[in-house]
Amino acid sequence: MDDERGGGASGVVLSFMVGALTGAALAILFAPRSGKETRELLGEKLREGAERGRDLKDQVTAKGRHLVEGAGEYVDRQREVLKEGRDRLAAAVEAGREAYRADKKERS
Repeated sequence: MDDERGGGASGVVLSFMVGALTGAALAILFAPRSGKETRELLGEKLREGAERGRDLKDQVTAKGRHLVEGAGEYVDRQREVLKEGRDRLAAAVEAGREAYRADKKERS
């Protein structure tokens, strides 16, 4: 259920961004400016958008790496916990065997 909300939120953000860019492009195209000024303005806005996109990509990449590292650390911790539990269980089983053997020897 969380995955559905996360996907919906990103879809809303993406839709908002596309709508904002479309609106900005239309506003620039219909503004009373010369063709050269409009092209320069569009070029500037495209460069700004590309820079923001690269920044966002870098942020998302860094966050993804951080999450992967955290997941790796979590898996390592869980492996250690399982190993400790397995060792305790093996010790308990061995203690039970020894107690059984001792009891059997006493009864013999």
